[in-house]
Amino acid sequence: MPEAITIRRIAIGADHGGYPLKETLRSDLKQRGYVVEDCGTHNTDAVDYPVYARAVAELVSRGACDVGIVIDKAGIGSSMAANKVSGVRAGLCHDLAAARNSREHNNANVLSLGSGVISPELAIEIVGVWLKTECREERHLRRAGMIEEAVRGVVGGSVAVKADDVAVSSVVEAMPAMEQLSEADIQRIAKRMAELSGGGGSGAFSSFACSCFQACAETNPEFVRQLVGMGADRVGHEPGAGSVPGELAKYIDHTLLKPDATIEQIEHLCSEAAEFGFASVCVNPPFVRACSDWLKGTGVKVCTVVGFPLGTHVPEIKALEAGRAIRDGAREIDMVINIGALKGRDEALSFRDIRAVTDVCMERGVVSKVILETALLTDDEKVRACLAAKKAGAGFVKTSTGFGGGGATAHDVGLMADAVRGTRMGVKASGGIRSFEDAQKMIAAGATRLGASAGVKIIGESRGLTVSGEGSSERY
Repeated sequence: MPEAITIRRIAIGADHGGYPLKETLRSDLKQRGYVVEDCGTHNTDAVDYPVYARAVAELVSRGACDVGIVIDKAGIGSSMAANKVSGVRAGLCHDLAAARNSREHNNANVLSLGSGVISPELAIEIVGVWLKTECREERHLRRAGMIEEAVRGVVGGSVAVKADDVAVSSVVEAMPAMEQLSEADIQRIAKRMAELSGGGGSGAFSSFACSCFQACAETNPEFVRQLVGMGADRVGHEPGAGSVPGELAKYIDHTLLKPDATIEQIEHLCSEAAEFGFASVCVNPPFVRACSDWLKGTGVKVCTVVGFPLGTHVPEIKALEAGRAIRDGAREIDMVINIGALKGRDEALSFRDIRAVTDVCMERGVVSKVILETALLTDDEKVRACLAAKKAGAGFVKTSTGFGGGGATAHDVGLMADAVRGTRMGVKASGGIRSFEDAQKMIAAGATRLGASAGVKIIGESRGLTVSGEGSSERY
């Protein structure tokens, strides 16, 4: 294994938008004992970011500095400019997980930061993690070396290109403007795309096909069901295009969060989840390990709650709680936000609260869901919470705990779906979903996951069955 490289000299540069953050980081790095080479700029007068990003990259490329840090408002342009210099591997990082990954897996030697995207406090944390993380594994070092070979135009080895990939590419490149296509043309292209993706929506082109061809939910329900089960952000479905798929199991987190729930009831919950093929079971933290054992090999995930149900735990405790649950086998974490911080417009605390949990989840490859408790919020507060969750890198935003005096509404789901539109985030509707009709309304509004204790009843109704005793308010 290669020996560790000691980082002593750090080059840092920023444009006018990144200047204040550069000064903060420069001071912090000097206090930590690093030798800092300041490449400018030295005030907030408008300048061109490529000049300063290249100056940093040149010092790193020549070996005059061990690593570099480049900063502008978004971090994107400086990253691109730095990567044009031979020998530089610049990584844009907006969270701690990306900072670790860019070093450990990609051997990045320049860190790019967006001063308009992250707070100075988070930037200091990111830099600290980035500097102390090393790329030591031979496979990662070899792949980082391939980047250098690619720059020189002499990449070794071969790259396999699947025939299907070429076929899909040809279809896209040859596709005329959409308004010139007849309905028959569209259906033929949709059919071909489904064939290329395996007929079930698992290929790389699935989400494109579904966003373009709005009749998928009616004409190919299996395609839609598999996309949703995979965590698709949303499925296009125009008014009047037909009913949503009747089979809803993959939308549902089968839930039992009552404070007096027994281990026997939890075991029964797991049996139902395995039988009906629910997305997950959602249980309180003490039951996670047992559920993980019972559901092994079934495809049903274990989800648990953090900061539940009030959201008033401090961020560090929520992070510890999430980490423990993940070690016990949880693959999804539903965290309750600090509602008071949101309503009091303490944006820094609201973001730090969410980020504490999402960082832990991202680091371990676990899905994070952020519970807003919408019944207690104004529409503006709901949108601000969604934006904070998006900025923190959450996988889902979720309406309710079910304990906050109100549950999911179609209005709230639609509002949240709009707030996270254009991302890969999902929307989970939870609280008060007791019937097949309720579930359909939430999905039509934009929900990609449902939290329900009445899951068996909902599935029964979707199949035209009558199921008694599975939807009362006592179950939650």
